Amino acid sequence: MSPSPSSPSTNQSWGGRFSEPTDAFVERFTASVSFDQRLALQDIQGSIAHATMLARVGVLTDEERDAIVAGLGEIRTEIETGTFQWSVALEDVHMNIEARLTDKIGITGKKLHTGRSRNDQVATDIRLFLRDEIDVVAAELTRLREGLIELADREADTIMPGFTHLQTAQPVTFGHHLLAWQEMLARDHERLLDCRKRVNVLPLGAAALAGTTYPIDRHVTAELLGFERPAENSLDAVSDRDFAIEFTAFASILLMHLSRMSEELVLWTSAQFDFIDLPDRFCTGSSIMPQKKNPDVPELVRGKTGRVYGHLMGLLTLMKSQPLAYNKDNQEDKEPLFDTLDTVRDCLKAFADMVPAIEAKPESMREAARRGFSTATDLADYLVRKGVAFRDAHEIVGQSVAFGLREGKDLSEMSLDELRQFSDTIEDDVFAVLTLEGSVAARNHIGGTAPDQVRAAAQRAREALAALGQPA
Repeated sequence: MSPSPSSPSTNQSWGGRFSEPTDAFVERFTASVSFDQRLALQDIQGSIAHATMLARVGVLTDEERDAIVAGLGEIRTEIETGTFQWSVALEDVHMNIEARLTDKIGITGKKLHTGRSRNDQVATDIRLFLRDEIDVVAAELTRLREGLIELADREADTIMPGFTHLQTAQPVTFGHHLLAWQEMLARDHERLLDCRKRVNVLPLGAAALAGTTYPIDRHVTAELLGFERPAENSLDAVSDRDFAIEFTAFASILLMHLSRMSEELVLWTSAQFDFIDLPDRFCTGSSIMPQKKNPDVPELVRGKTGRVYGHLMGLLTLMKSQPLAYNKDNQEDKEPLFDTLDTVRDCLKAFADMVPAIEAKPESMREAARRGFSTATDLADYLVRKGVAFRDAHEIVGQSVAFGLREGKDLSEMSLDELRQFSDTIEDDVFAVLTLEGSVAARNHIGGTAPDQVRAAAQRAREALAALGQPA
């Protein structure tokens, strides 16, 4: 005689079909409760909404709903206080909670699963969880952007070299450079909020794959859980993990940006650059070299970027060959998603705490800008305004730079006679454009380096950040 569905030798949620218990190793191998218990509060939230909806359509009585809701509330308290006993034999977070509910309120607990499957239940839990986490990530991203904008405003006049190919190119300001970082993060922020829209779709009611014969009202459930709408197609609802991939793609781009920032912070704190100082609390020392102050926070963020890239590739690979609808493969979606969330949140927190505390070293920055003939393009532009063809102006300035390299002089340090040996078009007014301040101030247009433009850009960034996420 086969074991009954309630027999401890088979899983109570599906054991009726089976004539022998699951192998102990397979039980551990297929269980997900060790990591999906992280969805416990969202699972309870979804179950309360589901029970409420079932009572509204008459599938449950009000008394049954009330007993389920009260029991789930008690279980939530057990989980929050750490007294809940998790069981690998019950496979996942859903069955652990349902089994505990049945222990508490009896057979009514078994009615909770009416009209749903673990397939649509887990898809709902993940979306609820990710939606909550996106809001946390968005708050940290906002904090980082606010810190960047304020630092950029303070450093709008601080001259530093701008680089291409990591070679001195033209003078910019530290504030202007920081606002370039802010633009990267602004795009990331928009991507995150756009991703949230696609996360905020309700799978519950799709059941295993084909919906349910019970007279459920998915719009009620969606409203109770704050979802924008129910998913349109039951097959897609249980098998879609695009939203997790999209979030991990957002995270990969964000970490790429943070890694680029980290690389510059690491360079700038080195003795060779000496552009900035990071507070001691964001750095560590060496076990053997007492003079060392290592920029460990940006280095770790730079390193963690590859970890998130790997999760994106893992999720893409996970989904690439799955037929509709749900497959056990999808159990592998949670650990990479959870780790991505943890990594992103921690990296943003580290940066949001660190960035406002960055201290610029204006003298070092200015000296670096002065050394690299960074006003050479300004001299070429000056000649063009005097009527010299640009290609000829380029040649003249190149000869001037070669002379400066031989003589150890920057363009601004040359005499008028020294400059005029390359073109008699050059006059006394040339020195106004050869200074670092003159060069920076001359680019007085939107997106330019003039300090007033940097301050105006910082104000626009503040206003855009304040408006982001507000109703249109």
